[in-house]
Amino acid sequence: MAPGQKKAHQEKRTIVFVDESGFYLLPSVVRTFAPRGQTPVVRERLTRDHLSAISGITPAGKLYMQVQATPFRSPQVVGFLQRLHRHIRGKVLVLWDGAPIHRSNVIKEYLAAGATKWLHLERLPAYAPELNPDEGVWHHLKGVELRNLPCHDLQELGRELRKAKERLRHKTLVLRACCRRTGLSNV
Repeated sequence: MAPGQKKAHQEKRTIVFVDESGFYLLPSVVRTFAPRGQTPVVRERLTRDHLSAISGITPAGKLYMQVQATPFRSPQVVGFLQRLHRHIRGKVLVLWDGAPIHRSNVIKEYLAAGATKWLHLERLPAYAPELNPDEGVWHHLKGVELRNLPCHDLQELGRELRKAKERLRHKTLVLRACCRRTGLSNV
């Protein structure tokens, strides 16, 4: 069982797995159907430009995501938690990794200001990222929805990522499978 999962069940909390990731202009290159010996070449300029994304996934197959052009810091994470609160009725259990932005004073102040009435935070073990179903979301977006897709600028990447997110949001079976794949019981 995931940390806090038993308590969440007793308190009728919605479990949300949260994680962050980056999406770069360079495409995630995957296998193609090119004839053997004729490897396709994708020519793109090398850049570190990227979009940062944070998402939450529920065992019921709901996906919540926020994308921005700058790295996520604790205030933006608080903003994401506030959006979760607007979209999910009742109490919420957030399971996430031990990233420094999750352990900051900004998060602690947010909890102290009254968020603990509806929100409980639990850390997943640092040695087991495979326990977070959100990793499956990133894998699906990068390796399926956006595979082999070179984008010319961040605006194009943002449009393609939004379309990919919307397609994935309607694939509740894929999202539920991400949760089941973790092996956590009763998720």
